[in-house]
This record gives sequence, C-alpha cells and structure tokens, in this order.
Amino acid sequence: MSSPMQPKPTSAFASVPKEKIFFPNLDGLRFISFFLVFLYHTYMTFFNNIKDESPDAFDYVQRLFQHGNLGVNFFFVLSGFLITYLLIKEREYTGRIHVPNFYVRRILRIWPLFYLCVFIGFVVFPIIKKFTGQTPHEIAHPAYYMVFANNFDFMHSWPEKPDATLLSVLWSVAVEEQFYLTWPVILSIIPLRWYKFVFPAIMIFSLTFRAIHSGFNNEEYAYRYFHTFSLIGDMALGGLLAYLCSRENKFRNFITNLNRLQIAMIYVGAIAVVLFKSDLFDQNAFTVTIERLVIAFFFGMIILEQNYAKRSFFKMGSFKIMSKLGIYTYGLYCLHLLGFLITDVAITKAGFNKTSFAVALSGSILALLISIVIALASYHLYEKWFLRLKDKFAFIVKK
Repeated sequence: MSSPMQPKPTSAFASVPKEKIFFPNLDGLRFISFFLVFLYHTYMTFFNNIKDESPDAFDYVQRLFQHGNLGVNFFFVLSGFLITYLLIKEREYTGRIHVPNFYVRRILRIWPLFYLCVFIGFVVFPIIKKFTGQTPHEIAHPAYYMVFANNFDFMHSWPEKPDATLLSVLWSVAVEEQFYLTWPVILSIIPLRWYKFVFPAIMIFSLTFRAIHSGFNNEEYAYRYFHTFSLIGDMALGGLLAYLCSRENKFRNFITNLNRLQIAMIYVGAIAVVLFKSDLFDQNAFTVTIERLVIAFFFGMIILEQNYAKRSFFKMGSFKIMSKLGIYTYGLYCLHLLGFLITDVAITKAGFNKTSFAVALSGSILALLISIVIALASYHLYEKWFLRLKDKFAFIVKK
C-alpha cells in the first residue's frame, strides 16, 4: 500500500499525477465472498434434490451452505471500506472529492454488465423459453431495473422470485449503486473530522429501521434483507473502519499488532456467525435487529486483519488463483446463475439422477467451471472495453 499522502489541491484534473494504492489481499476476499454465495446457490439448486434420498448428506450440506448468502454482507462491508478509504485519500490528495468523476468511474464499472444481464433476463430468457415450448411468467418489473431500484421490486414480490434466475441476484447490485450515488456526496459535504460521527449515526439509523421491521414473516424479512435502509449499516461500518485506518493512530496500530490468539478469535467468530446464524440470531426481535451489525463487525475485522496485521496466519494475496479470480468477481456474481442453468439443462438432457449426491456434487463443480468461463469471457470481451476508460477519471489508481 502506498505511503500516506499529503493534500494537493488542484483545479486541473489532467495535470494531477495518479496516486497508487493497492490492498493485495482484497481480491482474494472478494472471491471468497462470491464463493459463499455460490455455495448457497448449489445448496438451493442441486443439493436440495437429494434430501429424500440422502437425508444425512443433505443435513450436512445444509448446515454448511444455508447461510452462504452472507457473502453479500461481506461484499457490502468491503465496498464500504474500500470506497470510503479511496474517497478519503482523494480528498487528502486533491483537496476535495470529485463527485462527477466518481460517478463516471462507477458507471463504467457497473452499468455495462448490469444492463447486459437485464437485457438477457427480460428479452433473451423469454425468447429461449418460448423456443423450448415453455411459457414465460416474469413477475419482475423492468422499470425498477432500469433505475437500479430492483431491490425494492424484489422486496415487494418476496418470497416469489423472478422467472429469469439471472435477475434474482441483481438486487444487491442495485443497493451498491444507491450507495455509490449518495456516499461521495455525503463525504464531500461533511468535514473530514466529523466522519467519526457520521458513520455511527448511519449505523444507528439502520438499526432503528431494522428494529421497526423485526417481525417474523415474509414481509418483515424482505424489509430487513432487501431494503437499502436496512443494509446501509454494513457500508457505514466498513466506512468507519476505513476512516479509523486511513492514517497512523492507536486503532490502526492495534490492528497491526494483533496477536495470533486475537486473530484466531476473529476467524472463529466469523465462521460461527456464518454456520450458526439461525441458532444465534433468529430468536427474537432484538437478535434479528442486531444480526447484520454483528456479522458485519467480524467481516470488517477480517478485512482489517488481512490489510494490516503483521502476525497473520495467512494472507489472501498468497493464494494466487483465488486472488486472480477475485478480479472477475463482479462477473462471477452477476452471471453464475447462467452456469447453474446450463448445468441443470445438461444434467436433465443427459438423464442423470438428480437425487444422487454424486450428481449434485458433480453439477456444482461443473457449474463453477462454466461460471468462471462465462465471467472470463464477459470481462475480456466486453467489460474491459469500458474499464480501460476508468483510470482517465481517477486520481487514485491500482498499483
């Protein structure tokens, strides 16, 4: 990571040299976050078929993978940390946050693949269904997707999901985009010294919203899981951690000097909240209110431990394959359900027994491989054309 930067106010964007910052372990964490979501979908798609024939195996898989959707929580905390850190450094480096440039960078990264998925979901998928003799019955409303409000559409239709499975994961991209829309404006208006109050205030607001919707029914669950106000606390916690670690201070020194026992406790705690979420939190109104904040805390501490701790058991950057795949995480996340669909069709056409554990396991592996191929193709043949323009609008670039 680069050395601390000094403010360099400027009025000419093109004349400012690019500052370089890179957290070498975040790409690996991104892939782990995606892989958690992938495992959740394998449990829902393939292993759900084996529960009658192999109940013991199903129970084991269910215990391991049923809360893999918490990988989305990890993404939110990671986004809050990284975006806030970069915006703070841009403010220190140039004297202000250049909001229009931030928007252009996010548009170039998010919009091309998002709208491609929307096109496939609303146009291509129904055509394929009709061609194969099926009848489309899409419940998703395109208008929500066009303006990145589809998390609200998903929330209102829950527990029913879009007919085009590709659309069902895009709700979290909408939440991210709403975060990107508001975050740089908030941070550009508020003095830097007040950030330590702003982030906790947002977290308290999010907790209050969750407390209002702490009931145990589908409607209240949908509000807690898909409404932006319920989720923004994850980003705010990531932002607070970024602020606390944006310069040398007691907190960052504490993270840097974590001992092995403290590090082990962070990972044990994170594993426990993932594996035993239902046992720990699905008990009463209080526990469902605080669950996201508790889970986000452990995820946030993993991010800090990976970035700053000197006594880590491992660093994700040393896992080259995972770190390399982490570059393609956005495509993997948005497109992996295509891999599931292709695999499921192939298994059906081949006449394999879907209730077999071996078939479920093989299907999961094949779906992962197909998803990786699709994501690589998307990145290099499509997304990269837009990403090449991103750095032209940045003051801080990747090393």
